Amino acid sequence: MSGRNGVQFRDVVGRKVAKARLLADIYDTAASSIALPIPPDAEAIAMFRLVIAEVLGLIRTRDRIEERAQAMLGSNPDYQRLLQIPGIGPIHALTILAEAGDLRRFGHHRQFLKFCGLDLATYQSGKYGGQTRLSKFGNARLRRAMWLAAQVAIRQKENSFRDKFERYIAKDRRNADLNRKALTAAGRKIGARRTRRHQKRP
Repeated sequence: MSGRNGVQFRDVVGRKVAKARLLADIYDTAASSIALPIPPDAEAIAMFRLVIAEVLGLIRTRDRIEERAQAMLGSNPDYQRLLQIPGIGPIHALTILAEAGDLRRFGHHRQFLKFCGLDLATYQSGKYGGQTRLSKFGNARLRRAMWLAAQVAIRQKENSFRDKFERYIAKDRRNADLNRKALTAAGRKIGARRTRRHQKRP
C-alpha cells in the first residue's frame, strides 16, 4: 500500500521516515479507502482530526527542541560524538549531557551503567536462589533515554545494536519477555559504547 507521496508502508520499518509525511500519507490513503459510511461532519471524524492535530503538535514541539539542542550544542565535540551512535538523536544527546555531565569522569563503562541503573544485581531470598536483573537504582531519565535509543537503533539497518537484539530473540521472536530483555541488552550496549567513545578522548 502506498499513499500520496509514494511511501510504501511495508518499507517503513528499518529506515527513518518523517512522521508528518507518514501521517499525511495515512490520512490520504484512508480518505480514498473503503470505510464506514459516515458523513464528513460526524463525531468520529472530528475526533480523528483532533488526534491527528495533537500528533502534529507533538512533532512540531520535538522539532523545536531539536533545533534548540543543535543551536546550543552544535559545536560541542561530545554532542557530535553522541550523534554518531545509532539511535541517538539531538534530544537524546541533550538528555545524556544534561543528566550525566562530562562522560570522561566515568573511568569504566560499568561505572556509567551503574550511574544509569543499568547495572546487573543479584537478588536472593529464603525461598528462591539468586536472580540477576537490573538494579534500577540509578538515574531514571538516563535509563529511559537508553531504552528509547535502543528502540530506534534496532529498527535501523546494519548496526551492532540491532545485531545483538536479533541474536537475543532468535529462539522465540514472539516471546514478549525475551523481546524486553533483548531491548534492555541493546540499551546497555549503547551505554557502554557512549562511555568507551569518550574515554578515548585525550
